[in-house]
Amino acid sequence: MNLARHSITATSPIHIYDARFDADCQIFTTCTPAGFAVYRTWPMTLLRKRELSGGTLSAAVPMHTSSLLFLVGGGRSPLFPPNKVILWDDAIGSEVAELEFRERVRGVTCRRGWLAVALKRRVVVFEVGEQVTRFAEWDTCDNPRGLVSIATAPHATLLAIPGRQMGHVQLIHLPPCSSPTSKDPPPSGPPPKPPAPPSKHPVSIIIAHNTALTTLSLPPSGRLLATTSSRGTLVRIWDTLSGHRVHEFRRGTDKAVIYGVAFRPDEAELCVWSDKGTVHVFTLGSSSSNRQSSISQLAPYLPIPKYFESEWSYAQYRIPMQSSHISLTSTTRSPTEDVPDEERCVVGWVSVPVDDRPDGATEPQLIALTYVGGWYRLALPKSASSSSASSEGGRSSKSPLPQHMSSRSSVTSTAKQQRSGKGKEKEREKDPKTIQCTLEEYRRFGRWDGWG
Repeated sequence: MNLARHSITATSPIHIYDARFDADCQIFTTCTPAGFAVYRTWPMTLLRKRELSGGTLSAAVPMHTSSLLFLVGGGRSPLFPPNKVILWDDAIGSEVAELEFRERVRGVTCRRGWLAVALKRRVVVFEVGEQVTRFAEWDTCDNPRGLVSIATAPHATLLAIPGRQMGHVQLIHLPPCSSPTSKDPPPSGPPPKPPAPPSKHPVSIIIAHNTALTTLSLPPSGRLLATTSSRGTLVRIWDTLSGHRVHEFRRGTDKAVIYGVAFRPDEAELCVWSDKGTVHVFTLGSSSSNRQSSISQLAPYLPIPKYFESEWSYAQYRIPMQSSHISLTSTTRSPTEDVPDEERCVVGWVSVPVDDRPDGATEPQLIALTYVGGWYRLALPKSASSSSASSEGGRSSKSPLPQHMSSRSSVTSTAKQQRSGKGKEKEREKDPKTIQCTLEEYRRFGRWDGWG
């Protein structure tokens, strides 16, 4: 979808090695050449920073909102050996444990009570309590991306990892962990009971794609699973109990690298983002507002290609592009210099109070973090047909840009659009009337002495 990109005026970009949200999206962590920092997601606030000398990190994975983080060394000069995971307690400012492997760590995910470490062809799970103890390990197919996902709700137990065959997913149910100790007064009623066990044994393998997996995503409950493949055009949603596919969404028609999929906490929507720089939002309900081809109405009567039955995102947002615009007289970059990836981002969901509602109601919004230090808070359209109404109500369908951003139209060829079938669908994708999310707030993160 060739929507117009925006460019940011010349500035020295911040180099973010890694940015990720905690399980509840209340905080996010970043790794920079200077160390790592922890921020409140919204309103964005720098909570604490830790300047580290002697090397860099490739990941700082928070254990919910506690002071515990799992650190992995990486970059040109790793602070820790890349085959180690360091358990760091930021309350005392030092490491309290380390886990060593015989090969480089590819991915890490955690939840209260559990840690999963992805290696090239296996996933190792540890139980995290007073001590970190090895629980079990499972073989996988080649997993260079370190794919692993874990459900984070209090009574959820699901762990999703790549299967032994390409495109397959293994579903593993871990023992339930103890509920967190609350500092609030005890409730007047009895504590909530865990959900009843399923009436039939859940599936353990899902044949998700014919090509290599690129993302695995679970909502907190673990009831659903989102998968994407190296083709980057489809997002498939699975019921983790039955193994049945319940949705299939189309991100686009051209190949892309999908970086991630995030479920809304209530599982009503999900968002997808890729190296194309666009965040797509889909609905999961039965009364879907996702866009579909007008030809799809003929599916009960005519054998039409599967492409025309696809569900497209009902809303999207194009992340502005930050370019340095180096002049011909300026100094060229060193070939060995680290250059931040302008297209790289990570997206999460937050609940924001509605201004005109005195009852304290909230609405879901998106927070997008770019690897050049941009923080974007995005409001979703009220409905797929409210673009004109929203502009009349004072909220334009076009995303307002920060003052230091300027609009730049993309140059496209109209000759290639004068075709039938898919050509018309692609032209519809480029339609400027496509509903876009609204940029409510823009901030900068990564510079610890100020927001820049």
